[in-house]
Amino acid sequence: MLEKIKETARYIQTKISVKPRVAIILGSGLGDLANDIEVSEKILYSDIPNFPVSTIKGHKGQLIFGKLSGVDVVAMQGRFHYYEGYTMAEVTFPVRVFKQLGIEYLFVSNASGGVNPDFEVGDIMFITDHINLLPNPLIGPNIDELGPRFVDMSEAYDKHLLSIATRVARQHGIHYKTGVYAGTPGPTYETPSEYYYIRTLGADAVGMSTVPEVIVARHMNMPVFAVSVISDLGVKGKIIQISHQEVLAAVEQVTPKLITIIKDVIKSL
Repeated sequence: MLEKIKETARYIQTKISVKPRVAIILGSGLGDLANDIEVSEKILYSDIPNFPVSTIKGHKGQLIFGKLSGVDVVAMQGRFHYYEGYTMAEVTFPVRVFKQLGIEYLFVSNASGGVNPDFEVGDIMFITDHINLLPNPLIGPNIDELGPRFVDMSEAYDKHLLSIATRVARQHGIHYKTGVYAGTPGPTYETPSEYYYIRTLGADAVGMSTVPEVIVARHMNMPVFAVSVISDLGVKGKIIQISHQEVLAAVEQVTPKLITIIKDVIKSL
């Protein structure tokens, strides 16, 4: 795998004119952040050696390079999921490549179901910790050049980046929540009993992504900031039928606020 990572990074380096410091993984419906990037290059996933291809509506499937808030960045407009049939190594492959490109910080966004009864649709939740209910992406032989065999996860989500985000949100008068994210395989939305189970475990929100990328980033000692948009509720008395289109619509309502937060946090770096 190490040679594939290096091969992919070498290819990308021949196509770009910037040296990105920050990588941003744009989740469902959050691709509009790309409109705020002063774009220097775009590369389709299908053109990149060894790269998977996103199959989900709302995920365009390209890397965007340029400046955001004056900082060189790369944005993934579309991510990969375990439920698409990819291995965990494939799901997290882009994060490995980002590290090889010299990325210093990883920003991750997603749409998730709120299981905290104090949450409402449209809430922004800064992720403070996670519960992994997916296969761990580090299972298998360890590549020492990438990171240690056993990875400390006591600070999976960087406290300094969290403090910047909370300050930025308050400065702009943006309402936010903090909480624990549970990562599940999907692709089904949870049953009422599963929502209850996930809440009992200690989670505030649940989704089908993010955790694998964060684990791999921490394996490589890359600081992470992650945020969820609460797109539906898994709370007793508030559970209704939900579709992917409704998830995208819920996220769209708060995307401008989320863009403001991410841009200002990056500016503070």
